[in-house]
Amino acid sequence: MTATDPAAAELLARGELTVRGRIREASNAALYCTVTYEGREAACVYKPVAGERPLWDFPDGTLAGREAAAYEVSRATGWDLVPPTVLRDGPYGEGMCQLWIETAPGAELLALVDGEEPEPGWKAIGFAEVGEGRTALLVHADDERLRRLSVLDAVINNADRKGGHLLPTADGRLYGIDHGVTFNTENKLRTLLWGWAGEPLPQEALDVLAALTDALAASGPLTAALTPLITPAEIDATRARVDSLLAARTHPEPGTDWPAIPWPPV
Repeated sequence: MTATDPAAAELLARGELTVRGRIREASNAALYCTVTYEGREAACVYKPVAGERPLWDFPDGTLAGREAAAYEVSRATGWDLVPPTVLRDGPYGEGMCQLWIETAPGAELLALVDGEEPEPGWKAIGFAEVGEGRTALLVHADDERLRRLSVLDAVINNADRKGGHLLPTADGRLYGIDHGVTFNTENKLRTLLWGWAGEPLPQEALDVLAALTDALAASGPLTAALTPLITPAEIDATRARVDSLLAARTHPEPGTDWPAIPWPPV
């Protein structure tokens, strides 16, 4: 089953979860599972709320809901940048369940290069120390898929967009994962995708943001989808971020009161 299959969300929500193993690289409990329903089966990731580590700046037990909320916003954009994700009960209680994405090897989206400026086709992020007193320029691809993801991250206030959260697939799509630290009411945008900072938003992005404004109205479908997942104040803050992006008509720039780049970057 692919992430674009309209039956994927139903399979995740209604299917029987069987735990196959643990993803040890994850900072919170993340279990590799299979989910089966009415003859369909798919691989997925299940992150139980019980396995979430407390954070000082996010309420306890809310990360799974934020992951599902990020999917709902992504779906509303029409870009489908987040794999199908639901909030449901599982073997270890309520948690996030997300379709497993098989990545394509060799897709180069990030790089460290010598020199002061990026080559054509790349956007500069900043300089990084690479050992022995040497620095290199960290760059990301000047890729429409990444640009869309940078807009989505600005809307959901993603505090942790790392390189390891970017999943390119063999069919040319790109997915972003790990959206547990999103939707904070305070500005916490922290990302590797700063290459377009201050540049005008493309018309496509402006059209998507205008559609989000309608979907986030009090009686809008996106508001209804987000209401069980995040707080009313966080929904209001999401509306405000969309309005701000539309008013500025530019990609946001790094703030000064919060680290702008996640560490480690991958």
